[in-house]
Amino acid sequence: MAVHYVLDADDVPDGGRAVVNVEGREIGVYRIGGQFYALHNYCPHQGAPLCAGHVCGTTLPSDVYRYEYGRAGEIVRCPWHGWEFDIKTGKSLISDKVRTRSYKVDVRDGKIGIVIG
Repeated sequence: MAVHYVLDADDVPDGGRAVVNVEGREIGVYRIGGQFYALHNYCPHQGAPLCAGHVCGTTLPSDVYRYEYGRAGEIVRCPWHGWEFDIKTGKSLISDKVRTRSYKVDVRDGKIGIVIG
């Protein structure tokens, strides 16, 4: 497994993101609550640049006729068709069988590294 250091940690503010290129792959780097996450910038539905999508939250399980909003800043919505993905895991919110690739992130000496392999 190779670690590719792509950004300074200060380059991505909390709640922010940056898209980098690693070995020909576009990868979105997100910072949520001081932790870094990385997703492939490709929606598995029809290939949209997923990381250009709106970062939001979602409704949580709740009682009938009651809607609770939560997970603010943890969900990315595909800019083409609105499919939603968990930034921390890459899993789709619509099906356990649909996901985008997520990458392990290694932060050392103030540098953000993406683990490939």
